[in-house]
Amino acid sequence: MPALLNTTPANDEFLMPGEFEPHSGCWMIWPERPSNWRLGAKPAQAAFAAVATAIAIGERVTVAASREQYVNARASLPDAIRVVEMSTNDAWMRDVGPSFVINRAGEVRGVDWLFNAWGGLSGGLYFPWDQDDLVARKVLEVEGCDRYRAPLVLEGGAIHVDGEGTLLTTEECLLNPNRNPHLDKGQLEILLHEYLGVTSVIWLGKGVVEDETNGHIDNLCCFVRPGEVVLTWTDNKRDPQYEISRDAYERLKSSRDAQGRKLKIHKLAQPGPLFRTAAETQGVDRTDAGMPRQARERLAASYVNFYIGNSTIVMPLLDPKQDRIAANTLKRLFPERRVIGVQAREILLGGGNIHCITQQVPLGRVVATRKRSRGGKT
Repeated sequence: MPALLNTTPANDEFLMPGEFEPHSGCWMIWPERPSNWRLGAKPAQAAFAAVATAIAIGERVTVAASREQYVNARASLPDAIRVVEMSTNDAWMRDVGPSFVINRAGEVRGVDWLFNAWGGLSGGLYFPWDQDDLVARKVLEVEGCDRYRAPLVLEGGAIHVDGEGTLLTTEECLLNPNRNPHLDKGQLEILLHEYLGVTSVIWLGKGVVEDETNGHIDNLCCFVRPGEVVLTWTDNKRDPQYEISRDAYERLKSSRDAQGRKLKIHKLAQPGPLFRTAAETQGVDRTDAGMPRQARERLAASYVNFYIGNSTIVMPLLDPKQDRIAANTLKRLFPERRVIGVQAREILLGGGNIHCITQQVPLGRVVATRKRSRGGKT
């Protein structure tokens, strides 16, 4: 059995690699929550299957499915995609799964963050979240990776790294009192160093407008490669996203990464704005006060919420007027990868997008600790 370690990744000289570095695979969760996914989650399941199929072109994909949905998931996915039975509360693998770290020898371990459904009892999106808080541990056991249990609430979508010691995040999310009210910015930076091996944190302000995750960075900005980022953008000064993206641009422009480089910033025009239709509010169970689904509410749509695969970029198709422009931008930024668009509005209706439902496993070699770690367990 893999071990629960009582040290930290930084102490053991482990670092979180960039998403653009080679993967051994990708994890997802099969959607079914009736209070989030409309019409029995059937439209969402079709979108998730399309995402998994596109990613599987270049790497192994594993989909976690509940006991009730296992047979349906297995029948809906290509044979090459592995399906593992696992209990969850919803389907956001980026946020509930582990963050993987790697050392210079190529050994892979995982960080298991505390999860409280994006705010706990003070603004969280559902209760209970106990099964989601176990997902990272379960994934690491399946992967055979030793585990660090981090002492802070954090979702994978709240961070993005360059693999060379730099981390991007937003103040709106990580400094939100519904996550870690006992920690200030300096204390959070120390913990991010200890559990991800980063040495420089670039703080942006707010995330995408109406993002119910409290402004996850993966909807706003991400690393293309070391020294380069892509930022969601609009030139419409009347759009509330304009000031948010403009502030982010200025912060990025004045920042240096962990290697002392100025960042090259690429703008990626946002779709829409997009809004939920009255028809799209139908077929959602009204049980969670934290997850209202109202007609005409603005959706937190962004093309930055894409997945960087080994040989592909899997991007959301959201707006026929903007999809091709976004695809061409990503083709220019990732000339060595094939850009595949997936119709992703159904994922967006659930509160996130392609990056939110995926979690990459870096390519390396798993060396699980076989003996009991002092202060830990196997």
